[in-house]
Amino acid sequence: MTARARVRAPELTGKGGWLNTGDRQYTLADLRGRIVILDFWTFCCVNCLHVLDELRELEEKHRDTVVIIGVHSPKFVHEAEHQAVVDAVERYEVHHPVLDDPELATWKQYAVRAWPTLVVVDPEGYVVAQHAGEGHAHAIEKLVEELEADHAAKGTLRRGDGPYVAPEPVATHLRFPGKALVLPDGGFLVSDTTRHRLVELDADGETVRGHFGTGGRGFADGGRDEARFSEPQGLAVLPDGRIAVGDTVNHAIRALDLVTGVTTTLAGTGRQWWQGSATSGPATEVDLSSPWDIAWFEDRLWIAMAGVHQLWTYDPAEGTVRVAAGTTNEGLVDGPGDEAWFAQPSGLAAAGDRLWVADSETSALRYVDREGAVHTAVGTGLFDFGHRDGPAAEALLQHPLGVTALPDGSVAVSDTYNHALRRYDPESGEVTTLATDLREPSGAVLVDGDLVVVESARHRLTRLRLPEEAVRVADRAHRTQRAATEVAAGTLRLDVVFQAPAGQKLDTRYGPSTRLLVSSTPPELLAEGSGPGTDLSRDLVLADGVTEGVLHVSAMAASCDDDPANEYPACHVHQQDWGVPVSVTAAGTSRLPLVLAGMDEQG
Repeated sequence: MTARARVRAPELTGKGGWLNTGDRQYTLADLRGRIVILDFWTFCCVNCLHVLDELRELEEKHRDTVVIIGVHSPKFVHEAEHQAVVDAVERYEVHHPVLDDPELATWKQYAVRAWPTLVVVDPEGYVVAQHAGEGHAHAIEKLVEELEADHAAKGTLRRGDGPYVAPEPVATHLRFPGKALVLPDGGFLVSDTTRHRLVELDADGETVRGHFGTGGRGFADGGRDEARFSEPQGLAVLPDGRIAVGDTVNHAIRALDLVTGVTTTLAGTGRQWWQGSATSGPATEVDLSSPWDIAWFEDRLWIAMAGVHQLWTYDPAEGTVRVAAGTTNEGLVDGPGDEAWFAQPSGLAAAGDRLWVADSETSALRYVDREGAVHTAVGTGLFDFGHRDGPAAEALLQHPLGVTALPDGSVAVSDTYNHALRRYDPESGEVTTLATDLREPSGAVLVDGDLVVVESARHRLTRLRLPEEAVRVADRAHRTQRAATEVAAGTLRLDVVFQAPAGQKLDTRYGPSTRLLVSSTPPELLAEGSGPGTDLSRDLVLADGVTEGVLHVSAMAASCDDDPANEYPACHVHQQDWGVPVSVTAAGTSRLPLVLAGMDEQG
């Protein structure tokens, strides 16, 4: 086995305690003899949800030697609530122990800088690898196999059942529903996300008429009791009367015929889109990435592609898909569609000449006009959020997942992490609050002048009468709980650490195999060093007079299996976006290391 740096793993501490362990509290000493994979995640982060899915096969295959522990490290204030973490663990079917760390104590001890980050601890309690972002499951499995062999030979590997204890199931008609649609007869179709199916309800929003899908996670077309979905979300009516479904974790758009009960696939392959994949073409031949919501606008089905921070469209006449807006960079940038930045767009609503977008990670309400340009109505960026009414330029939301067009031209926003329903009026430019005391509302539909809200974390639809006057609430403004990194004025050395996993090498067959893109908020923070390049290290020059901001760093590296005898080696893409809050101080660091894969030998 290749020699590796040996750094003793810090203890696991979290004020919220442990979940999925039958109330037992664990220390690293309790796990000695097992290979421990720490998954630093937060449930707002779509990339974290991708990693949960990537780890499922490894978790099953090596369950007698490997213990995966999710360390929940919140970005938003709502994510620091213990019950919200309990809900998320069930919602996303996390079948391993989770440490609830609302104060980011363990995050800081492991010097983590990005969601998601994976840290591998060997059976003797030493950190042997760190990976940020997605696409590392293959490399981690190879490392696990090496660790199994090495520690079995040393006698330090302990096999057996892990510490996971499944919680008791709860009986409800819906379980963490995502979106709803009003049917022609006044009933509702609801995406029953955690149970991987669609549920048809009567007009009362409670009585169940029937289900579409087996209820088991999978990807299969067919009738009511044959089709399989994986965490479906968005719903929209197509011109031919069929219901389009954003089948989020299958990375596909499905179509349900309510008359026959048959589900077919409109777009997607079941594989997740990666950098370098096609961005247009025949719909069932192009990969998608976590389509969260869908809406019919300008003769196309628009897709909120949360997984790559873009909007795509599906053209049923041609049977094709293509990118319509967004660059895949995560952030808030307006302008022409091919220059705009989004951050996990998760809600869509067409109204007249605008397609409204709930851009969840920037806590923003945005829209696309008929020319395809992107505008922001409410919101300022990745790290500013809260509950504040008033002029749109000052108003704050917190991770909204849904938007609904209202008859008067205004829009209702499902302000998910504020447990509220908000309203934005384009005429007055004002944001008000329509309702509070909802539980993670994720969408709403208009019915006879009322709003029927999907209360996702209460597992129900809730009917609200639209008030004559909106309710104003006390201002609450928040910033991310992550402490800013103190950096010195002048030149800051940015090092993205990437070491090709064992048995792999950088793929340079077609030119440089690495890519680095750097920008900042505000843009004036950087005097030099912004823009694209292929070198993973770069000198950034901080401008005089700007004392704080956020560095946006996007890195990608491609590696291939290093076996000369293999004519067609498998290749793997490793990528991650970082948003690093920085504060310029006299005692600050002059080097910023960000680990994409491997260990920072200078750290």
